[in-house]
Amino acid sequence: MLKDITLGQYYPAESLLHRMDPRVKIVGTMIYIVSLFLFNTWGFILGTVFLAAVILLSNIPFSYMVKGLKTIFILMLCTMALNILLTPGDAIWSWKFINITKQGIVMAGRTGIRLVYLVLGASLMTLTTTPTKLTDAIERLLKPFRVIRVPAHEIAMMMSIALRFIPILMEETDKIMKAQMARGADFESGGLAKRIKALIPLLVPLFVSAFRRANDLALAMEARCYAGGEGRTQMKPLKYENRDRISYGVLWIYLAAAIAMRVLLHW
Repeated sequence: MLKDITLGQYYPAESLLHRMDPRVKIVGTMIYIVSLFLFNTWGFILGTVFLAAVILLSNIPFSYMVKGLKTIFILMLCTMALNILLTPGDAIWSWKFINITKQGIVMAGRTGIRLVYLVLGASLMTLTTTPTKLTDAIERLLKPFRVIRVPAHEIAMMMSIALRFIPILMEETDKIMKAQMARGADFESGGLAKRIKALIPLLVPLFVSAFRRANDLALAMEARCYAGGEGRTQMKPLKYENRDRISYGVLWIYLAAAIAMRVLLHW
């Protein structure tokens, strides 16, 4: 399951989405996430059509993207269960303190769809954008905030490193888990307390490895005289092209349609 995490990974391919300016993809991801919380019922059809079109443009196999949903399956089930059990409304079935309502089932369905679409939309951004371009895009988007002394370059660098470390740490976790299982460790049997205790041989070497990698990265940056973003230039500066301007137009039309569905049609 650890290998099924797609967030933070880059999938090399030749597509319109890969060639697009990373700033457009970041803004588009934010707009799509906002739109998911605007939809109530039929509006999700618009979100589905938009997401399907973007996936087709990315030339990324749908099976590769769907496998990233396995990592949030437990979280999605728990969230939907809490919505079903804790949302007040018209009772459909009751037993002692358990009360399942019609409104709870509807809320659980919306929450599940939003979680799935949110993961797919965010994964598209990282799958089609290299960490270097992502760093440059975040820095350029945060550049206006330098007026109020926001360290745009440093924030962009931290976010990029965090995304880059996700697949590395997952791979390291898988290696440590297999090594501990070869030594007789059992991570799957027993009660909750036993399983939590069994994670100690996994977490300790994982944290040690993470701190070692962070220290090596800091030393490598110091050896290359890295001193922040002041005075730094880019080998390939970001520049908007016609496809990026058209994409911005499509995004704003999509957001306007989502707002109209929520405000005017209550969808």
